[in-house]
Amino acid sequence: MFSKETYISRRHKLMATVGSGLLLFLGNDEQGLNYEDNTFRYRQDSTMLYYFGLPYAGLAAILDIDEGREILFGDELTIDSIVWMGTQPTLAERADRVGISDIRPLASIADYLTAAREAGRPIHFLPPYRAEHRLKLMDWLGLMPSHQQGSIPMIRAIVDQRNHKTAEEIAEIERACDVTADMHLAAMRTVRPGLHEYDIVAEMLHVAHKANCEESFATIATVNGQTLHNHYHGNIIKPGDLFLIDAGAELPSGYCGDMSSTVPADPTFTPRQRAVYEIQNAMHMAAVEALRPGIAYMDVYDISAVAMVEGMKELGLMKGDAREAVAAGAHALFYPHGLGHMMGLDVHDMENFGERWVGYAGKEKSTQFGRKSQRLAIPLEPGFVFTVEPGVYFIPELIDLWQKERRFEEFINYGVVDTYRDFGGIRNEEDWLITDDGARRLGKRIPLTPDEVEAEHC
Repeated sequence: MFSKETYISRRHKLMATVGSGLLLFLGNDEQGLNYEDNTFRYRQDSTMLYYFGLPYAGLAAILDIDEGREILFGDELTIDSIVWMGTQPTLAERADRVGISDIRPLASIADYLTAAREAGRPIHFLPPYRAEHRLKLMDWLGLMPSHQQGSIPMIRAIVDQRNHKTAEEIAEIERACDVTADMHLAAMRTVRPGLHEYDIVAEMLHVAHKANCEESFATIATVNGQTLHNHYHGNIIKPGDLFLIDAGAELPSGYCGDMSSTVPADPTFTPRQRAVYEIQNAMHMAAVEALRPGIAYMDVYDISAVAMVEGMKELGLMKGDAREAVAAGAHALFYPHGLGHMMGLDVHDMENFGERWVGYAGKEKSTQFGRKSQRLAIPLEPGFVFTVEPGVYFIPELIDLWQKERRFEEFINYGVVDTYRDFGGIRNEEDWLITDDGARRLGKRIPLTPDEVEAEHC
C-alpha cells in the first residue's frame, strides 16, 4: 500500500475531473473453485485498489461528488470468521489507512443508490467483467446486463489518470519486472530435452513465490510457440524444440511485470532457428529505437512489421515492397498479434474498460487481421508503461487457410512457407517506460540476441 495521502489525492483528482454525480466502485468477492469455501486466489478489482488500496473481499464504495462524500461499504468480520482466519484489523481501521472515515454496512448501499436514482442524479460505474458485478448492478440499479455498458466520463477520467504512472507506481512496477526477469532467467537455465513443460513452470513459480509474488497472469511455457496463448504444460521437451515463455510476477500491491523469451531445447539454435530469431530480434530493436514521447504506438507497430517483412524476404518467405505488404496486412500471416499493451495494476492495464478507451482514446479500432489485435495505438506520453513484444509464428492452420484462398500471393511465397510449417514461434518481450525525453527499460534486462540466449542457457 501507498500512503494515505496518495489514495486521497487520487480520489479527489477523479472527482474533480468527472465533476458531478456518484462514482460507484465494485470490489471483487471471493470465487469458489469447486465449492463456495474452496476459493480461487483472491484478487481485488484493480480500480478499487488504485483508489482505495484495500485488497479485501466484500467491499464497495461511492464517491458522492456533489455532496463531497467518500463512503466505503462493507461488513465487519463475525466471530466465525475470526475463529477460522484469526484476529484481523477492523474495517474502520483498514479504511483509516487510506483516508476513509465514512463506513457503512454493505446492505445500505442499495438505499443510497435508490435515493440518488429517485433524485435524478447520475450514477457512474465501470463496465462489469464478473458475474457478481452484473448481479449487483441488477439489484442496486435495476439494470439488466445488456444495459451495463459503463459510464464513458468515468472511464475516460480513470484511463487518463491510470495511464500516467507516478514515480511510486513506477518503482513498484520495476520491482515486479525484476522478479519477472529472474523467473525467465531461471527458465532459460532449466530448459533441456527430457523435461516436461511443467518442470520449467515449477522453477519459475519457485522464483516468484520466494519473492512473495504471484503470477501476473497464467504462465505460457510451451514447445508449441505458434499458439499465442498456450496454457497447457504437459508436453515433453524434445531435441530440436524451441521453448517459448511468456510470464510475469505480481507484487502484493497488485503491480505487474510481463516478459517473454524464447530458448532452444538444445545448447544452441539450429541455423534455421537462429535466422528466424534474428528477424524477431530486429523487429524488437527497431521498435525500441523508435520509442519516444509523441510517436503513435501504431506507427511503432508498423516499424516492427516492416522490419519483419524485410527479414522474411531474405529467407525467401516474402517478396515485394515491405511497406506495401504491411499496409495490405500480408505480414499478419507470421505476425498475427499486436506489438504490446499498457501495463500496471493489470498485466493488460484496464482492459476491462475496453481497448478502445485505453489504447485508442475512444477512436475505432482497425478490423484488419493482425492490426486489430494491436492493443495500444495512441501517441506515447511520459508516464506510459507498456510492453514491446513482436513475434514471428508459423501457424499451420492459418497457412492452410490463406494458401487455399490464395491470399496475398503477391507478397507471400507459399512454397517456401510450407517448409517452415513445423517451426513453431518466437517472441521476446520487455517492459518500457516513456520518459520526458525518451524511454527506458524497466527491470533487469533478459537476454535478447541469440548469442545472449545461448550463453545464459548453457
